[in-house]
Amino acid sequence: QVQLVESGGGLVQPGGSLRLSCAASGSSFSINTMGWYRQAPGKERELVAVMASSGFTNYAESLKGRFTISRENAKNTVHLQMNSLKPEDTAVYYCHAWDYLKNYWGQGTQVTVSS
Repeated sequence: QVQLVESGGGLVQPGGSLRLSCAASGSSFSINTMGWYRQAPGKERELVAVMASSGFTNYAESLKGRFTISRENAKNTVHLQMNSLKPEDTAVYYCHAWDYLKNYWGQGTQVTVSS
């Protein structure tokens, strides 16, 4: 089993930045991909960005250029740097991990972009 704990959410003004972090524990040695999804009120959960242990990344097309994913494999930690935030980025952001067999999810961290 893998446990994921997110941190770094909060309230930010439009145009601001936030950095989310997610630490994996448990059977984290078997993790391949780690990344982020988000879910806004009344909408389905959607991909933000994921990164494989090889370094391959996949971003939501609409977020390229503003969001950057990074990963520290030795620490089983993944980060999401979010710049130029917009009100439509308001959502609960979920950390995700996949170990070739199962999907794991964190509890989610709220990001609110508002003036």
